[in-house]
Parts: sequence; C-alpha cells; structure tokens
Amino acid sequence: MPVIVGPTAVGKTAVVTAWAECEAITVVSADARQVYRGLDIGTAKPSRSLLARVPHLGLDVVDPGERYSAGRFARDAAQWLAQIRDTGRQPVVVGGTGLYIRALAEGLFHEPPLDPARRERLRAWTADLTPARLAHWAARLDRRFAGGGRQRAGRAVEVALLTGRGLSWWQEHARETGAMRPWYIQLTLGREALQRRIAERVDAMLADGLVEEIRRILTAGVAPDAPGLDGVGYREVAAMLAGRLPERELREAIVVATRRYAKRQETWFRNQLREPGDGRREAGHVRTLDATESPRALAARILERWHDVLSPVSRLPAPGL
Repeated sequence: MPVIVGPTAVGKTAVVTAWAECEAITVVSADARQVYRGLDIGTAKPSRSLLARVPHLGLDVVDPGERYSAGRFARDAAQWLAQIRDTGRQPVVVGGTGLYIRALAEGLFHEPPLDPARRERLRAWTADLTPARLAHWAARLDRRFAGGGRQRAGRAVEVALLTGRGLSWWQEHARETGAMRPWYIQLTLGREALQRRIAERVDAMLADGLVEEIRRILTAGVAPDAPGLDGVGYREVAAMLAGRLPERELREAIVVATRRYAKRQETWFRNQLREPGDGRREAGHVRTLDATESPRALAARILERWHDVLSPVSRLPAPGL
C-alpha cells in the first residue's frame, strides 16, 4: 500500500494531485486535524476543486469538540481501504500524523479495562494542568512518550496511572495485525526550503481567513480547549482572541510553532517508520525523495516504482538477454 509521509508544508498534496493525473487514486488522509469538521483553513484541507477530481476519505469525520484517537482512525481507515479496493481504484494513504499511520500499519492494541469513575476523576485533575505540565507527567510515567498535543499526553497519563504500565508498553505487547502492508514514500526538504514553505503557508492561511474561521467556531460554542483546537495555528489564534497573545505577534507565533511541529514530524518518521513485525527500518520499503523536485517528477518516480513493486517479474530481462 503506498503511504506518502512527510512534515507539514513539504508538498504531499501537490504530489498526490500530480499522481491523480496519471492514475485513478483515492486518498485516505492520515491527518489528526483534518478529521475535524469546520477546521479547513488551518489544517490545509484540499480545495473543493481538488476533492472533485481526487476523492479523499478521512476528512470532516467528527466535530471539533469530539476526541478522535489513532485507534479510531485505524478502525475507520481499514473500512475506507476496503471500500476503495471494491471500487477498483488505487488507495493511497497520505499524511503527517505518525501515530495514525502506525496504528493502521502495525495494528491496534487491546486496550486494558479502565475504571470509569477513576477515569473521570483523573480527567478532572489533568484538565487543570498546563499542556507543558501534562507533557511532563506523561514523560515521567512513560519514558517512551514521544510527545504531542494535550490529548496525547493526557491519554499517556491516563493509561499509565490506571493500569500500572505505560501506553507504549501496551502498544508493543498487546497489538493486533495491521490493516495494510505499507510501502512508504517519505518526502523531505532542507531546513531553509521547508521553513520558507511554512512561512508562505502561514501567510496564505491568515490571508484566507484563519482568524475568522476560528472566531466562527468559538462563537458556535466550541470551547477554546476542545480537542480540535489543540493544533498548531488554532492554539495561537485562540490565545490571540482571548487577549493572551498580541495580534502583532500572531503570525510569528504560528510560524515558530509550525517549524517545531515539522521538526517533530521529521524526527518521528526518521526513527519510527518500519516494516510491521520488524524493529528495523527497512530500506527496501521506505523510499526517501527530495521534495525540491517538481510534483510531476516526484509523482512519475513514485508511480514507476510502485508498479515495479506490483509486478517485479515483468521487469526482469528475458532469458538469454
């Protein structure tokens, strides 16, 4: 299964768009923010014109106030992949949320039973912690905690305190079979080029109405600390609207936060991509491509290599040649 990964703003959507010009593909979005309805500008969702040409699944799944986990994504995505295969189209998983991709590729783990009453008391306690303090506790309780947003840290704390074992332990020792066998394409860019693209994307989002998008969501009654608003860009705008961040500092705050997020993504993909059932990163199953090439050139290279994977025998020379 082709899986295109890479940090935010690296150009994944452009490559998929170019691929779709050559082959009938349907995209499964592995993006922890694009699952939320109404969060369009700040999550860089595909345009309506692109969606009309390239079907996408995994967008607009839940409301911003609802939690959506990697486990739920894996269950939903397994069904989406089956639906795509039934239509005869080529499914392609695309995204930057490593935990979603891992859950889909390596399988879910059997969640231990958690006492509902203790769970609610614990959630009330964690709700009063700052994101930094919550992440601190998550790292202390699970030394393999890889970081992330408030929801991920809260989940790590919850599982560790209520089961006596870290979330990483459960994910490693109580895992089922994954729903796909991934063939990874990792898009990369040099630091300066990626930072330039990030700045350009932030400027475009602000020009397109990111602040108004979040103001509408908050006016509709969504809490500023709702799961959907715990992402880069949304946190900063919510802080600005609440008076905690000067408006003149908004743009730079989003750019800096996005750069840090992209760095975490790159670190995760560099260290965590692997063939299911094997602890090693398999060079034959992870292709790294320089995203400074044009999307058309990248799509052509990916398509050629993918067809080689599908029919390697046809590529062998004839006997005697």
